[in-house]
Amino acid sequence: MAAEAQAPTAVLETAKRFLASFDRPARILVAVSGGSDSKGLLLALHEAIEASAPNTFSLTACTVDHALRPESAEEASAVAAFSATLGVAHVTCRWDGPKPGTGIQAAARDKRYQLLSELAERVDASAIVTGHTRDDQRETILMRRQRGEGPGGAGMADATLYDRRIWVLRPFLDVDRAAIRAFLAARQVGWLDDPSNANPRFERVRARAQLADAATADTGAWDARLRALSSAHAAALLERHVRVHDGLVAEISSSGIGQCLDGDGQRALLALASVIGGRSHLPPTETAQRLSRFLEKGTPGRMTAGRVVFDRRASGLYLYREARGLLDLALQPGEAGLWDGRFRVHNSGGTRLLVTVEGGRGPQQERLIAAGLPPGVAGRASLSAPRIVSENGENVASVTIEPRIGLYDTFLPGFDRIMADRIAGLFGRQRYLPPPVHDLLTEMER
Repeated sequence: MAAEAQAPTAVLETAKRFLASFDRPARILVAVSGGSDSKGLLLALHEAIEASAPNTFSLTACTVDHALRPESAEEASAVAAFSATLGVAHVTCRWDGPKPGTGIQAAARDKRYQLLSELAERVDASAIVTGHTRDDQRETILMRRQRGEGPGGAGMADATLYDRRIWVLRPFLDVDRAAIRAFLAARQVGWLDDPSNANPRFERVRARAQLADAATADTGAWDARLRALSSAHAAALLERHVRVHDGLVAEISSSGIGQCLDGDGQRALLALASVIGGRSHLPPTETAQRLSRFLEKGTPGRMTAGRVVFDRRASGLYLYREARGLLDLALQPGEAGLWDGRFRVHNSGGTRLLVTVEGGRGPQQERLIAAGLPPGVAGRASLSAPRIVSENGENVASVTIEPRIGLYDTFLPGFDRIMADRIAGLFGRQRYLPPPVHDLLTEMER
């Protein structure tokens, strides 16, 4: 049988397997732009539910109108009309307000996930699903490779936790776009083509053009299972060799330093550095290489990279935030904010508060010394420790402060969940929300 004839059946069977992966009945929020991928996803899920689980699952469709093109509102209405023919509830969420002059695709993505997650909460959805395909995966791998992202650069996960509260699932990551279009064509269903998908000013469009060239079509091997195993190994290394003090200092035992030179150990070290430095991404490859050279020397000394000081001593390796670029944060009563990318602070009192730096020789330095850190490390680390003062300059206690794990708190790929949970524990945080489906970690534990 030709591939074209097999495609409709393969798409529907993928949707059925996806539904079978849920561990409980669910309402699913489907992000539908009107393009072939997302429209095929909605239709396949609808048919799969009707065929095998009509009383177990329900669907809500959502179109995010980014208001970037005059025809976007009409396109959202067309998706609503298509959803109505399936008996599926549809909601349009519009991005109102001014748009940035640069980085528009990244900003649109961030706004899209924000609006989708807010709607998911309102309709009590168990998860958001998107129509990303194997084609999108190949483009993502190529883009990340060309950016020179640090160790562990990877493809998209089939499950990603957004904002610590809702899982975004991608059931079609192993399905080609051509198969989805064949599925729609077999049912005489059309789709919309977004003109931005042909605009070469966007990175993904350029990557797509490169992949169309046979000479660059090979994006390299990517195996999510191997990445999950790598994360599990990195988590074990963190468990054995790392302690974190008050969210300020990561202490790596002298016996564990050698395991941080490459591979899983290096990725674990760079993940720690991202959190200590208040960053949302791993340091680039150049930083990783420079850090390896520094550690290979085996002699005491300090190196600074990505706002983090790597302080090598006979007793171990210590990571702490360098004392520069630390800006104050003012919080009104009842207001919350992010200080230095490292701490989420909520003012639960009745007066205006200021989050500033301790500046050394304060109670934080004394606590770090009492925890067994070398006085020099405690002194330097306390220079970047947060200090909360009221508007009259007095220390206050009516505040909640929690370490932020920027690397995972906005987007946590499912294949990194075991390492993310371990890092959360080191920083005194609870584990992340588990997904509503059987994922890679579930399979690995069987």
